[in-house]
Amino acid sequence: MVERESMPVDVVIVGGGVAGLSAAIRLKQLNEELEVVVLEKGSEIGAHILSGAVVDPKALDELLPDWRTMDCPMAETPVTDNWHWMLGKNGKTSLPHAMMPPLMSNKGCYTGSLGNLTRWLGEQAEALGVMVFPGFPAAEVMFGEDGAVTGVITQDMGVAADGSHKPDYQPGMEIQAKYTLFAEGARGNLTKQMKAKFDLEANCQPQVYGLGIKELWDIDPEKHVPGRVIHTQGWPLSETDTWGGGFLYHQANGQVAIGFVTALDYENPYVSPFQEFQRWKHHPAIKEYLEGGTRVAYGARAINEGGWQSVPKLAFPGGALIGCAAGFVNVPRIKGSHTAMKSGMLAAESVAAAIGEGQEHTELADYDANLRDSWIAKELKKVQNAQPLVAKFGGDIGTVLAGADMWLRTLGVGLGSMGHHRDYEATNRADLHQPIDYPKPDGKISFDRLTSVSYSFTNHAEDQPNHLKVADMELQRKSELEVYAGPSTRYCPAGVYEWVKEDGEEPKFVINSQNCVHCKTCDIKDPNQNINWTTPEGGGGPNYPNM
Repeated sequence: MVERESMPVDVVIVGGGVAGLSAAIRLKQLNEELEVVVLEKGSEIGAHILSGAVVDPKALDELLPDWRTMDCPMAETPVTDNWHWMLGKNGKTSLPHAMMPPLMSNKGCYTGSLGNLTRWLGEQAEALGVMVFPGFPAAEVMFGEDGAVTGVITQDMGVAADGSHKPDYQPGMEIQAKYTLFAEGARGNLTKQMKAKFDLEANCQPQVYGLGIKELWDIDPEKHVPGRVIHTQGWPLSETDTWGGGFLYHQANGQVAIGFVTALDYENPYVSPFQEFQRWKHHPAIKEYLEGGTRVAYGARAINEGGWQSVPKLAFPGGALIGCAAGFVNVPRIKGSHTAMKSGMLAAESVAAAIGEGQEHTELADYDANLRDSWIAKELKKVQNAQPLVAKFGGDIGTVLAGADMWLRTLGVGLGSMGHHRDYEATNRADLHQPIDYPKPDGKISFDRLTSVSYSFTNHAEDQPNHLKVADMELQRKSELEVYAGPSTRYCPAGVYEWVKEDGEEPKFVINSQNCVHCKTCDIKDPNQNINWTTPEGGGGPNYPNM
């Protein structure tokens, strides 16, 4: 039995993103006496935050109304110019915004680094007395005798790969809390456990995901238009009956954020989202911005795409899900930070009220009810069929149908809600498809994966247990390799997985966990759900600057 130090607090928040920090700030605004702890697995606040981003300031206006005059970095670049392109292989067609529902407008939004906004929110939280602990991932949930969540245990430090204790071994700490808020982002490993233990998805559709891959570039100043926002869809995913799209945001300091999202419900196991992104950058309309520029950062992260019908039950005894742990992304708008922040604020209000009434470890039913009556629900219901329509009918027809559905919902016409299938279930056998011959990177516009990972500044402490757990290695060989032709070597954007065959031996599944950028794609897309992503030692993973 490991002896651990314990720390009793009022509220512990697992995850230092915009949802978790908004919850922490709101708690202290409501009751400055509350003891609030935020645990963040990254080396610093913002280290693991990756998003486009074009931010709707609606929640920020509610949380900190004076943010524009408080040196918030997001205030630097208002959106000034908005484009949506349908790409063919060599050309493009601009879709007029007059055709799009009003909710698709970026008027009043801001473009910039979500990581830097998160760092700023961390400063605001600490100024209010929130205890923010970066480099301390929550590794285990604690439960009381009645089954309620009573807090979390942080990750042990100094454990060797063979499980032995190194000289610097330090056991994790028990953070005992009256309420625990899970703000881990998309596909959090503790969130998965809470969903299973409390059957939170019993009355909703399964969550589905996209893989977002992003780069930050310094471009030619003559090509830079601060505040310009460009979204694309169509090529190159149209060639493999896959769907998703790209973005190019002109942000502060002469930089553009470019990115590409591939929906993870693709059927062809030979699809490589990373290489589709590299192809997209060579489209003439995109390449013209990048030529003469310099790539300065790279990263990847899974994105919730299930929409309103995939939002699970949010509260359970002693805890609640907030932000992308629950899944509040508005897929057509490619925005989720404002809804994530608002969910954290609503949860904080329920927690503060419960503690004020002398309660602890109860189920915050009013949080769930209040969120389902909030502007989050109203916004997401308007777009709830956009993702499934495009997934079912393809990029061209599906986009038209999705636009019509959004217009009707905007006009108050109620329509039915479409369902989802889990992403891994969509993967076909390899013998039903042909391998894809992706072009080699040129080292100027397109790059290889391992070089790209170096631009994420990823690092994990050496000699630690592998945080990517394969339940059955024989199943991995017989199914993932022999049936599906090893899709892990293609869906991972960081080159973590390899199948290595030496003379006379069976192929060996090699896991280069040092490369892992914590995107969670393997946990989502593995055809047999045989890979489980868990937290590595604190501070490990990417160290994203300005992403």
